[in-house]
Formats: sequence, C-alpha cells, structure tokens
Amino acid sequence: MQMEKNAESPARQRLTALFDEGVYHEIGSCVIEKDALAAVVTAYGYVNGNPVYAFAQDSSVNNGAVGMAQAEKISRLYALAAKTGAPVIGIYDSNGAFMDGTAVPLNAYSLMMERVSALSGVVPQIAVVTGVCAGSAAMMACASDFVVMTETAEMFLTPHFEKGAGSAKACADNGITALTAKDDADAFTQVRTLINLLPVNNMAFAPCMEFDAPTAASGKDLASYVDSIVDGGSVTELFAEYGGAAYTALATVCGTTVGIVGTAKTDDALTEDGCAKIARFVRICDAFSIPLITLVDTIGFAGSTETELTGSVRALTRLAGSYAEATTAKISVVTGKAVGAVFTALAGKGSNADFAYALEKAYIAPLLPEAAVEFLWHDKLKCCQDLNAKRQELAKEYTATLASAESAAKLGILDEIITPSDMRAVLSSALTMLEGKRVTNLPKKHNNFPF
Repeated sequence: MQMEKNAESPARQRLTALFDEGVYHEIGSCVIEKDALAAVVTAYGYVNGNPVYAFAQDSSVNNGAVGMAQAEKISRLYALAAKTGAPVIGIYDSNGAFMDGTAVPLNAYSLMMERVSALSGVVPQIAVVTGVCAGSAAMMACASDFVVMTETAEMFLTPHFEKGAGSAKACADNGITALTAKDDADAFTQVRTLINLLPVNNMAFAPCMEFDAPTAASGKDLASYVDSIVDGGSVTELFAEYGGAAYTALATVCGTTVGIVGTAKTDDALTEDGCAKIARFVRICDAFSIPLITLVDTIGFAGSTETELTGSVRALTRLAGSYAEATTAKISVVTGKAVGAVFTALAGKGSNADFAYALEKAYIAPLLPEAAVEFLWHDKLKCCQDLNAKRQELAKEYTATLASAESAAKLGILDEIITPSDMRAVLSSALTMLEGKRVTNLPKKHNNFPF
C-alpha cells in the first residue's frame, strides 16, 4: 500500500525548524498503521552540528494516535541512539492512543517506556510538548531529562481535571517542565541551547566553547554571585517556577559547562519542593559528568509541624543522598548562612563537596545564633538586667567566633576562605584540577534513599 507523505504536516515543519538548515533524514517513512501512515515522523540529523535523533508526533494523521506501529518506529529510533550514543529529542503532539478496547495501545506505551528508561542517563533526552501530551505519553515526556513546553500546550494523565491543571503554567509550577516557550520557534531555540551545553552521551565530555567575560558582581545576592562566576550570557535557568527558594541552572565557566545550584533565591529556608528540585538537577548533572558548583546561603529547612508531617526529613535525606552518590566534580561555596543539616547536605566535605570554600562573612553552625546562645551560653544570661541586650551581644560574639568561616577553616571543615572578587578564579582552577576525578563505588544497582 502506497501513501503520500504530507510535507507540510506539523510534524515535518517542526523537524525542519529543529535541524540545522532544515535538513533531516527520515527513518521508516512508509510504515502504515490503521490504513494510514503511522502518526509519527522519526528522523536523524544535526542540531548545532551535533548528531541527534528526533521524533515528532503527527497530529494531522489520526490526531497523532499512538499504536504499535508508532511505538515500534520510536523504539527503533531509541535503539539507534543507544548504538551511536546520540541525544534523542521527542516532539509530542497527540491526543493519546488508538481506543479500540484492547490492551494493544497500553503495550505500545510499555515498549516505549522501556526504551526511554534504558537510555535514561546514557544520552540526553529532551521532550518538547507543542500540542496535547496525554495519558501514558505524559509519563514518557516527563521521564526525559528536560521538558520544554509551549505556552498553549497541554500535558495530563486524564482529561478529567480542573481548568488549567494541565497547562504549561501548571506544569512549570509543579516542576515538570524545565523551560516554557512562547511558541514552537522559541521552544526549538531553547532546545538548541540545551544541546550546546550537554555532552552527546554519558561517556563524552561536555562541549568546550568560546566565552565572554563574566558580569561584574553588583551586589551580595545569589544572582550577583552567579553572574560573577559564569561566562557572560551563558546562564540557562531551569525549573525556575518550581521550588522558589532553590536555584538551578546550566552555564559555562571558561567555556566549559557547569551546573549551578543556589539557595536563598526567594527565601532564607529550603522547602520540600526546593529539595526535590535540587536533587533532580544534581542527578542530571551527575549522569552526564557535568561539574556542580553549589552556592549555599540558607538558614536550613523551613521547619514546622506541617513540614515534619509531610516529609521534610525524607526530602532533605533525598537531597543529601543525591549529592553523596554523585561522582561528578562538586564544589561548594558558603556565601552567607549554612545552618544545621543543610550544610551537611549541600556543602560538607565528607562526600558532598570535593572542595569546600566560604566567603569571609559566612556563618557555619548547627544552630542560628539566638538558639546557640540559649543552648551553649545560657549561664552567661543569668542575673542580667537586660536579657535581650545580652542575648544580642552574645549572638554577635557567637557569630564572630564559633560560627565564623575562620573557625570552620581552622577545624578543617573548609578548604579555604575566599573573597567575591577571587571566586571565579578559585572555582575555575578547582574545576581544572577536578577534570581527572575518578571514583569507584561499591557494586550495587542503586541507592535506596526515600522518594
């Protein structure tokens, strides 16, 4: 049976926009499903000069419905990516599976999920949601390393939801999407940026590129510190709408890709969402051996009876475990406060940082100053006429002595105390020295920290 390909279909238009100069080579273009061409276009080509495999669901054919033929085409693409070690980009635009009352569509998705899972952490996977991404396809997209979603797209498991629940905004707020795009063209621009920053697979080095000088630090907040460290114009913030107190971004330092983690983006305390955001990002960077720079300024976890009941211990344990398990290069800088268990999770030299630095005014302690005074120096408050004044005096003394960066350095908890003006040079040098890092872990399938 011969059927004519539609060169103007949304799927082929999107692949033309994705690949360099609009050139790509189709795979299995004649495969038939339900008396029509299978509703997906699979192809390979180059994106910014990098070899890439891509599939685009074709909503102009049976509304992009998924059956075994589509599943086998996509699975074939993943098999080729596994053999050649090239990234996979999936463009999702389908109302779901063929509904024929049988379990065949479910098995089709099962086949694709197996391929997605097998390649997770082996080659970069980027999902671009340009239309509807429904049911099991939403699981496939979400299983990618990064999800880029256009503003008008929808992603959901079931259509029975409240208005806006599957929107791009909702997915960004829930940490599903890494980036939100205005339209298809903007989405593919963002994909190109990601491809530029990522290695082609887990055995390759991140690309080294030309770079501009960093922006001079204009303040003492997280954004200023990031700008002073990374190459000018190289920052791509990810998951920006999720876990507001946490910050995650890909950037370059002296032309080499790094992952940047920061705290105190919007608040002094980390939340469960912030911990989940950082933990996921650390695992992505570790999978592709992208070095991590962690800028720590937080009073700890946003503790309350409610957070204890909803899993703050689990969230922080998962975060600490992600850092501890990561074998990529890890550098921490305490730029402000590092209090209690969060220092252990993010900046401790034991297994969570190869090099640990702090700025001169950093505060590193198990407790905030007021609590430390009550716990350690309560006897000094006895018989004081003005308790509040004495507490403040002792809190300042504690901050300047036991909790100071100098104290932590003397105890060997820090490697060095640095200044903001020296930060880029120090971190660049440390990254160079860690290029040859090698770690051999005990044989096991994976850790078993709580999800």
